[in-house]
Amino acid sequence: MKKLLLLAISVILFNCNGIAQDKTKENKVYKVSKTEQEWKNELTESEFKVLREAGTERPFSSKLNKEYRAGTYVCAACETPLFKSEHKFDSGTGWPSFDREIKGNVDFSVDYNLGHARTEEHCATCGGHLGHVFSDGPRDTTGKRHCINGVALNFIPEK
Repeated sequence: MKKLLLLAISVILFNCNGIAQDKTKENKVYKVSKTEQEWKNELTESEFKVLREAGTERPFSSKLNKEYRAGTYVCAACETPLFKSEHKFDSGTGWPSFDREIKGNVDFSVDYNLGHARTEEHCATCGGHLGHVFSDGPRDTTGKRHCINGVALNFIPEK
């Protein structure tokens, strides 16, 4: 009986700690910080829904999904460079996908919105929601698939 009680307490403590750690995005102060109204004034309705409310655009709806020119993908809210075109690949999912981010420019947290843990990605400068990262990307590179909402990005072609 003591072992069962100890196990139950351990599970509760570990779960509470994990959930508390997942709140880091909410408590972080970002370099670019604006009120909800300022974001609404600057972003389109769909950009606001994704970047500020963690929405998801419909698959295959972004023109960036089939963008193949050389260049850099930047945050649509603050223009922080997030992904490079040489790391983009066609995942077949309907969203722009990359096998790696530009180090230091993307933050990660965990969300349980679908009932299980997923690694969520945010712009490290403004906190805008970008998408999620999964471990089913190209095995010959990083094995990661950064599945990103195209509306959260702007594309800057290489000159």
